[in-house]
Amino acid sequence: MRGLLRYVVAAVLALSAFITYYCNSTTNEITGETQHVAMTTDEEIALGLQAAPQMAQQYGGLSQDAQARAVVERVGEKIIRSTKAGQTPYKFQFHLLADPNTINAFALPGGQVFITEGLLRSLTSEGELAGVLAHEVGHVVGRHSAEQVAKANLTQGLSGAAAIAAYDPDRPATAAGGAVAAAISKLLTLRYGRDDELEADKLAVDFTPQAGYDPRSMIKVMEILDQKAGGSNPPEFMSTHPNPSNRIGHLQEEIAAEFPQGVPANLKQ
Repeated sequence: MRGLLRYVVAAVLALSAFITYYCNSTTNEITGETQHVAMTTDEEIALGLQAAPQMAQQYGGLSQDAQARAVVERVGEKIIRSTKAGQTPYKFQFHLLADPNTINAFALPGGQVFITEGLLRSLTSEGELAGVLAHEVGHVVGRHSAEQVAKANLTQGLSGAAAIAAYDPDRPATAAGGAVAAAISKLLTLRYGRDDELEADKLAVDFTPQAGYDPRSMIKVMEILDQKAGGSNPPEFMSTHPNPSNRIGHLQEEIAAEFPQGVPANLKQ
């Protein structure tokens, strides 16, 4: 009887997780995709603003290089003005972080976009900077953080249900089933993260030419990161933006599809 009750509780938890996940759906106006999200746009904006100071502090705060900060802000704002990103409710702000050694860029939900001095100094053109920022803008308008929260809630609920169903108080070793479920959850999250990266790349290919930049500059960014990945201290960017070498092929396909007659010569690299 005790075992049956355990399975009933597990089934209820799993069903609740599925219902909560699949009932929270919306159509993304930028990508046209149906998404399962756990936050409203206002909640995304509030969360990003709240987390921004703490995130900046992890990278030594904001850069003191006023000229470099101005370049990052100018290029970022040009992308927003020129694309559908500017038609969203998100409040975009572009920040240059002081860390000269860490190579990274990331976006918080709601429009807070960051790039480190380390990555900025590794780039060789304004077009490459535009590619990086457009990619991060893609994460924001793609609502990838909101999706990840919803997916994490789902997998956490399923993991909890699996742990309850697998646990036998007479055989404590079965508690390891919870650890296995958690590992599966992480694998699912990693897979979704890679899908998000490819979608952000696609959006960057759309956004950069609209802002006057050559989308092929994003390929150069991937090549730079791929080269640096061969050293003893791979870029932190690699941990949150996996497989730059694999993404080059996808970028080339997206650019060829967008410009079947070739990329216009007037776009800035």
